[in-house]
This record gives sequence, C-alpha cells and structure tokens, in this order.
Amino acid sequence: MPDSPISASRGGVRIARGASPWLLPTVATAALSLARARTSGRWAAVAVPTTALAAGMLWFFRDPEREITDGRIISPADGVVQSIMPWKDGRTRVAIFMSPLNVHVNRAPLAGTVTSVEHIPGGFVPAFNKESENNERVVWHFDTELGDIEMVQIAGAVARRIVPYLPEGTKVEQGERIGLIRFGSRVDIYLPEGIDVAVEVGQATTAGVTRIDRD
Repeated sequence: MPDSPISASRGGVRIARGASPWLLPTVATAALSLARARTSGRWAAVAVPTTALAAGMLWFFRDPEREITDGRIISPADGVVQSIMPWKDGRTRVAIFMSPLNVHVNRAPLAGTVTSVEHIPGGFVPAFNKESENNERVVWHFDTELGDIEMVQIAGAVARRIVPYLPEGTKVEQGERIGLIRFGSRVDIYLPEGIDVAVEVGQATTAGVTRIDRD
C-alpha cells in the first residue's frame, strides 16, 4: 500500500501518496546540509542545490484540494490536451500530456467501480513522443453509468513508477484521487461512442475541474 498523504507547513499543504521514496531522502539531505552549513563553507555550497532540489520535489508532489465540477466526464489529469483521436471501436481517445510542472495526482473521471487495474511493463521515452505508446502503463477500467470507461496512466522519460491508489473492486466517487505518476507523463481516457468531446488540442486541463464531454 502506498504511503499516506503528508501535510506540510501551517497551511496544511498536502503531499501526494507515493512521494516518500523520492521526497524523504531529498528533504533529509537538504536539512543535514543546512545544519552543517552554519560551521562549514563546504557544506554551505552543498546546501544551496540540495535545498533547491527539496523545494522542487515538494512542489512537484503537491496534491491540492479541488472543487469537483458537475458533469458526466471530467478530466483525470492536470496538463494539456495532446491529441483527440477516434478509435476503431467508436470510442474517442483524449490524451493529456503532463509536464513536470503539473500536479501528477490523477482523479477518477466518473463515479463507479474499479473493475480492472493492470500494470503493463514497457519503455520510458518522452510521453509526448509517438513511441510512448509502448511505455510502461497502468490500464484502468471503471464500471459507470455510461458503461465501461478505460483510462491509461503512461510513464514518461523520467517517470519510473506509476502508483495506483485503489485495488480492483473499489467504488469511487467522481474526482476521487486514484493514483500518481512520478514526473513527466501522460493520461489517456477513452470516451464512449456517441459522447462529444468538449476540449480541444492544446487546451489546458485541471483534474477534477475540467469537463471533457459535451451535453
């Protein structure tokens, strides 16, 4: 089971589950270098980059609260719509590219039940590259009021681990946190046949907030 969410600072900033293996060593190193920098110029030189890295990690693994939007299907990811493609079976794939600056916690696009969570090993080319179709991924299926909804978390060039939060059989609410992809990556969602897409290529999306289907 992934590590629990962490609250940091007086403002109660939430840190994503699954961040600890990266975050804790970085923060510990920064704290040690800052403590020793008081008496050593050599450690002072080390403290600058380690503190900057720790701050960057805290920013990357942030997990803000969201007011979940009303709508049939909402974005599972923060990022930019990379492509919108009709699929052979009548569905439409909406691919959302997540840069390292985006929040990397993904959310359920609809309420329903998790019917499948499948990890598929693969490569780690940049998530915006066509060859990323063969990257490491986790394929989700949700049983919803619209039928089966497929969502795919795809690892990027730097990401080496996708962290699902929920097992098969879990009931989820729309906008609920379901997993984390570490560093740059992509999330694909397949809209059922007959569902019109409300977003367009190049549009920014916010997980739990941006509606991606149209009435």
